[in-house]
Amino acid sequence: MKEPIVIEGISKRYEDIHALKEITFRVRHGEIFGLIGPDGSGKTSLFRILTTLLLPDSGNAYIQGLHIVKDYKKIRNIIGYMPGRFSLYQDLSVEENLSLFAAIFGTTIEENYDLVKEIYSQIEPFKDRRAGKLSGGMKQKLALSCALIHRPEVLFLDEPTTGVDPVSRKEFWGMLKNLKSHGITILVSTPYMDEANMCDRIGLIQNGDILSIDTPEMLIKAFKKDIYAIRTAHKHKMLSTLKQYEFSHSVFSFGDSIHYIDKRDNINTQNLHSSFEKLGLSEFEIQKTLPSVEDCFMELMK
Repeated sequence: MKEPIVIEGISKRYEDIHALKEITFRVRHGEIFGLIGPDGSGKTSLFRILTTLLLPDSGNAYIQGLHIVKDYKKIRNIIGYMPGRFSLYQDLSVEENLSLFAAIFGTTIEENYDLVKEIYSQIEPFKDRRAGKLSGGMKQKLALSCALIHRPEVLFLDEPTTGVDPVSRKEFWGMLKNLKSHGITILVSTPYMDEANMCDRIGLIQNGDILSIDTPEMLIKAFKKDIYAIRTAHKHKMLSTLKQYEFSHSVFSFGDSIHYIDKRDNINTQNLHSSFEKLGLSEFEIQKTLPSVEDCFMELMK
């Protein structure tokens, strides 16, 4: 069986901005593949190319064996696309939006209700409410239902959880896991590094380049440097001081702590504590910690 998404050397430039630089990778049947990277890294440009809304400058891509340019009409019938910005009809009700998308693809809500039932049932009590009056989490569920109502073979989700509360984010990823059981291949992009662990494989992207592709577990396993988590009430001073420190290999804010990597071998928490005090730093705790996908991303960017 051919891979449902095949990308071969896709490049895209906007005047002097090189948005995508010969992107090449494949997504396997029935997997959740995450494209992980910050805003401006090229995720949306790639999604718009793969969903036949934007022409690449060079390279080729195939969706279920169909060429994104030559076969764009056929591709549009077999994919679902949820763009980053809510793009449904604000003045139509929940039910009217879903019925409209079903009609566009020549189907009905009833015909494919089993596929969207788990998602749509959560907003069905509000089916007469206008889409523009929904909360962020409810808009997300409606958009996903509309993208699925024609039973697509491949689903493209461009930053679907941006601006959504943590509970709704968690629910959404649970829904994606369940969609796998229907054999749908999912390509999802996100700027949230913690969501990488929800994917079967991930591609780390920055400035239009793919930095690495692997499972989250294997990316983390390949990380060999010692990472130290620093907690302090004087976080800004700690960050600015360590960024100038001659032995600092990497230092960045990580939640309520700071992740730090030292250039020297055979270093430990006691050595670091003494070194930092000599820099005039005080009131902090240091402990060795395990790497995350974000640590891998930061290291690959260096």
